[in-house]
Amino acid sequence: RRFDYRPKSDPYCQARYTFCPTGSAIPVMKEEDVIEVYRLQAPVWEFKYGDLLGHLKIMHDAVGFKSSLTGKNYTMEWYELFQLGNCTFPHLRPGMDAPFWCNQGAACFFEGIDDAHWKENGTLVLVTTISGTMFNEMAKWVKYDNETGIYYETWTVQASPDKQSVVWFDSYECSKFILRTYQKLADLGAVFKKIQTNYTSIILFSGEPIYLGNETSIFGPLGNKTLAAAIRDFYYPFKPHRTVGEFFVDLLKIIDRVILNHQFYLFYNLEYWFLPMKFPYLKIIYEEVPLPTGNKTSFGV
Repeated sequence: RRFDYRPKSDPYCQARYTFCPTGSAIPVMKEEDVIEVYRLQAPVWEFKYGDLLGHLKIMHDAVGFKSSLTGKNYTMEWYELFQLGNCTFPHLRPGMDAPFWCNQGAACFFEGIDDAHWKENGTLVLVTTISGTMFNEMAKWVKYDNETGIYYETWTVQASPDKQSVVWFDSYECSKFILRTYQKLADLGAVFKKIQTNYTSIILFSGEPIYLGNETSIFGPLGNKTLAAAIRDFYYPFKPHRTVGEFFVDLLKIIDRVILNHQFYLFYNLEYWFLPMKFPYLKIIYEEVPLPTGNKTSFGV
């Protein structure tokens, strides 16, 4: 869903690591510039855990640019303002009936490409070459995309593991931004190399979702108190844990709800849905999504 504007972040939402600490404005390129476009991919939290999450194929995606006229490199990515946990599960704040979400995501653009970060455990590969004109048109689109597509969504929800399965809800995270960017460049005339490109998806498997309502209809003065209590109770075990023992107690509660009782409450586009969970319940996949094709005559390089 697209929104009219990006709301200001609530001061309650705090990130352990600053969002886009060296971010800068996207430069205006000269029309005659020739810009190399790079596919960047590395394990999530590679800076802290190295290749650990790479073994599970939990990868973060970005795109890099190199100007032939200036020799400068740039990195562009899209990720959570307040880290992944806050985007995936809410806070249950004292004195507030409704779960409180810190789930905005946004684009980050900065000068430089950290070659070691992307190459050591991941990917840094040239995928296409574009003109300065195409880059500037892409920059306008990034501004629109960033101002109207504002909420991070971790989960993809589908009916079964089959490739032709119904997708009830699609995720909205870093890889989807990169795929949208590639498609925009293809629409502008970029011709991509024929190389394999894979992306991570975290999938929940569910029967047909049941619409429950929004924050006001569920948690407001005239809301459904029984349903409100059930949603709060469901999210409680997903809170941050102080001890290992506390973690395992809550893990058993999560297994009981999601696997044994086939229950999951999803918050998507500011609305709540009930998911009747099905085997295999959750799966992390790393599947190929081909680079796009588009109108080759829009802008020449």
